[in-house]
Amino acid sequence: MSKEINIKSATTSTPGWYQRFFAWLLAHGNAKYEAEMSDRKRELFADLHGNVLEIGPGTGPNLRYYPSDIHWTGVEPNSYMYPYLQQEAERLGLDINIKSGTAERLDAEDNSIDAVVSTLVLCSVENLSSVLQEILRVLKPDGQFFFLEHVAAPRRTGLRRIQNWIQPVWTVLGDGCHPNRETWVALENAGFERVDYQHFRANVPVIVSPQIIGVAVKKKA
Repeated sequence: MSKEINIKSATTSTPGWYQRFFAWLLAHGNAKYEAEMSDRKRELFADLHGNVLEIGPGTGPNLRYYPSDIHWTGVEPNSYMYPYLQQEAERLGLDINIKSGTAERLDAEDNSIDAVVSTLVLCSVENLSSVLQEILRVLKPDGQFFFLEHVAAPRRTGLRRIQNWIQPVWTVLGDGCHPNRETWVALENAGFERVDYQHFRANVPVIVSPQIIGVAVKKKA
């Protein structure tokens, strides 16, 4: 199947060498995590249909779970991810449309997207509230936001104190990642009609082991 690649320019303050390294790291260093998450992702994405917008798709680990009849667009600021995305799409026989940009300003019309997907992205966006409002803007009424994110540990726990202590260094080394974000709170306060999620612990470095998975639904018209 053919691929549509629509790459537009976007600015980023991250050095090019680090963007290249981070793309390589995601492509070659996440196999264990992806294997652990495969059943969760398969269940999460089972009902995807229509126009699907994925923010920060990285090297494309989610593509294998998507139905072949969806119209998929990925908004990815790191252009060094694109070759990995294209290779994975070719392997799966998927049509893809890659756009460069950030989640704070999505290149999509109001009320035009059936589903938005985010996995391990909301930890690193600059303005989480703005991103969630953008997601609400582009979703059709009754559209769904599918998410799988690492989050802050419970307050007043030893792990939360460690997350808070390490956050400044972690954010620099992890391409903007914040290990101590209470992402579920932001989701609950964003204005979705319904937010269904569960907390769980992943078999990954303890700093990012607290995670959530779920679906948020936009209000009907």
